[in-house]
Amino acid sequence: MNNPRFTKLAAVALIALALSACSLPKRPALETSSWMVAPERSGTPYKPRTDLWLKMGPVTTTPPFDGKSLIYRLGDQRYEKDFYNVYSALPNEMVSNATRQWMNSAQIFSMTVGQGNGFFPYYILQTSVEEFYGDYRVRPEAVVSVEFFLTATDPQKRNPVIGKNRYTKRVPLKDNTPQALALGQQEALAQILMEYEVALYKYAGNLPPPLGQ
Repeated sequence: MNNPRFTKLAAVALIALALSACSLPKRPALETSSWMVAPERSGTPYKPRTDLWLKMGPVTTTPPFDGKSLIYRLGDQRYEKDFYNVYSALPNEMVSNATRQWMNSAQIFSMTVGQGNGFFPYYILQTSVEEFYGDYRVRPEAVVSVEFFLTATDPQKRNPVIGKNRYTKRVPLKDNTPQALALGQQEALAQILMEYEVALYKYAGNLPPPLGQ
């Protein structure tokens, strides 16, 4: 003969067991790793060609390379984001900071200041990051493309272009790890800045006069 009380207690025990089974064991959360691309200039600085200063203008990044996730190119039309390996800062921020620090080390201008600086700019360096990814279609490569626009402010509040330069670098990777990609992109950006400083030095020797001079 069934015991109603026993049946009720058994049902409660089964429910508690089921709830326990649903909550345990807990799967550990996947951790993300962050990477910084920050090349540093080494070597002898230039003899300054001007006592004026340069201001970093806006740095834009072409989608889908404008987010924090590392981007892998796996086919001609196939790109994938790695949500578990991210940059410590947005690509445009990393390129802006690296460019400013690099040009300050080069000493082409008296100083190169950031976009947030409140000084009125005579000369502005605007930058467009057009490619920033790892290419794994054939062999692992870091790909970085950057275009620079050096402009001067004139009385008409226009920014006429003094010089426009575009560079693309592809650096072979030692393996297909996220760390190798970040190091490859850092090397690619360093090569770009090394070439652009030569062009910027030439521009600095023939700058249009600042406003009022």
